[in-house]
Amino acid sequence: MRFPQTIGAFSLLAGAYAAIGPTANLHIGNKVISPDGFSRSTVLAGSNANSLTFPGPVIRGFKGSTFRLNVIDALTDTTMLRSTSIHWHGMFQEGSSWADGPVGVTQCPIAPGHSFLYQFSVPDQTGTYWYHSHHSTQYCDGLRGALVVYDPHDPHRNKYDFDAESTIITLADWYHTPAPSAGLVPTPDSTLINGKGRYAGGPTVPLTVIRVLPNIRYRFRLISISCDPNYVFSIDGHTMTIIEVDGVSVQPLVVDSIQIFVGQRYSFVLTANQPVANYWIRAQPNVGAQGFVGGVNSAILKYIGAPNADPITTQSISSSPMLETNLHPLSNPGAPGIASPGAADVNINLDINFSFTNLKFTVNGATFTPPTLPVLLQIMSGAQTAQDLLPAGSVYVLPPNKVIEISIPGGSIGSPHPIHLHGHTFDVVRSAGSSVYNYDNPVKRDVVSAGLAGDNVTIRFTTDNSGPWIIHCHIDWHLEIGLAVVMAEDVPTIATSDPPPAWDELCPTYNALPPETFT
Repeated sequence: MRFPQTIGAFSLLAGAYAAIGPTANLHIGNKVISPDGFSRSTVLAGSNANSLTFPGPVIRGFKGSTFRLNVIDALTDTTMLRSTSIHWHGMFQEGSSWADGPVGVTQCPIAPGHSFLYQFSVPDQTGTYWYHSHHSTQYCDGLRGALVVYDPHDPHRNKYDFDAESTIITLADWYHTPAPSAGLVPTPDSTLINGKGRYAGGPTVPLTVIRVLPNIRYRFRLISISCDPNYVFSIDGHTMTIIEVDGVSVQPLVVDSIQIFVGQRYSFVLTANQPVANYWIRAQPNVGAQGFVGGVNSAILKYIGAPNADPITTQSISSSPMLETNLHPLSNPGAPGIASPGAADVNINLDINFSFTNLKFTVNGATFTPPTLPVLLQIMSGAQTAQDLLPAGSVYVLPPNKVIEISIPGGSIGSPHPIHLHGHTFDVVRSAGSSVYNYDNPVKRDVVSAGLAGDNVTIRFTTDNSGPWIIHCHIDWHLEIGLAVVMAEDVPTIATSDPPPAWDELCPTYNALPPETFT
């Protein structure tokens, strides 16, 4: 998206990404790439069969758009999953829960050699989102990309000069082993920033370079498309003014570092007001290779006019790190319901545990395993109660138009767990690292860190969007071993769902395939 006063800037910056949408084909195929200097086969998306990239193409639309995204499965590599399914992360899918994407919840996978058209509208959503496979751990093999819904009347519009595909920054972990054979919770081999990075001991391959013009204000859209690590993100010599969190505009907050968890997004304004030079962009992961020696976990912010050379900047100690409790919505603040813990219409505690016996997570004693018959289809076929719905113990039936409070004690194995609820944003009335309950103006978002031992992260939302919405750890390896439950919201309305005929064919087509095995 470009604005008349910055056409010059656009011409200097364009080309980092090619955007598609809101109507587009999304081809899913295998391709050998070496984003960190190590070659491996991957599962990638592209606008056509010859344009597969990591990350996938940016999908964009505008407030009020209807997205029509035809996913074409051309996967053949038997070392990885060949079937697929796509989740449009952060999209509410109001009236279109069939298009949400999670296998076993709202659909069966798309079989290889077949296609499926996802269609959904965004009447009242704007901001920064992403898309990824929601089938087992497939997105760790590469199927992930950015999705942006632009707002022609953005309330923060006067705070920046430039906002385009080239100011999207994706942070990804990368693995040299295909996900099906990588082990239970593998350690990433590298960090990729906008699809480029280096691994410890690896070759000195090119890093991502983000170019800026002096004294221009840029809106950067930072997206964690990670499978596991959280990152502490910073840019040497610069502060960042956060203006959006997970698709929700916030009161501007100036910080010098951002800890970003899997699936989270932040828009920040960076003013290019430092001396013309090159500056290190840093993304320190909580797991995997640490530090920045040799250019790992790094990219480069290059002022136009600076020499073509690595930065020589140094990292200073963060004096104003982002704290979640300092983020407040720009409009309509306040959590729904009575402003007291446990005083919502429905109060649910999610107790997360891990069994060293069967190497599975449980939530309130149940391990989530995607059922053969998706929850949506179960409800459309007549199942109404939690007792009727599979997987047993993993489905919670929620009444319509009620206030729901969910508390999530921290500290279980693998913490901190980034918890994502589909179909909603929620108010984070108690954040990780804080014992304060804020019902007046807490941040609204769709992924929250559950924190560490002693934390009791608490969220609230209203059941105003019928659908079977999964709530899960967004560390994909943890989801695969059961860290999820489903909130079946307004079951009578779900039962009247009318997906397109092609949706009805997904399960029979997939179930006719032989079981997927890996070579």
